[in-house]
Amino acid sequence: MFSGAHITLYSRDAEADRAFLRDVAGFPYVDAGRGWLVFRLPPAEVAVHPAPEEGSTRPEVYLTCEDLTRTLTALEDRGAEISRAITEERWGLLAAVRLPSGTELPLYEPRHPTAFDLPR
Repeated sequence: MFSGAHITLYSRDAEADRAFLRDVAGFPYVDAGRGWLVFRLPPAEVAVHPAPEEGSTRPEVYLTCEDLTRTLTALEDRGAEISRAITEERWGLLAAVRLPSGTELPLYEPRHPTAFDLPR
């Protein structure tokens, strides 16, 4: 029924954040016209969590990694700022990089079953 998911990140400096995703993260892309880059992402999954009593119900985007330490080293070598050092959570390892706009992009290494390899 569905062929994919399209995620939109709103940015205070879209051009710089697009350049980060293209040049630092190395995501393949197409130009949808006038410099509007659309990036191919790795496989995706969606989870539904209960909202906190007093909190946002906005979606969150995390990029997952098989080896978070190696990923952060590679990103840092390409000029990325590590904004949150690795912490161990009950569900995996968590860290974050800062996009040029100042937006933080969380990265995590899951320590739970994932849906990535399930058949369509």
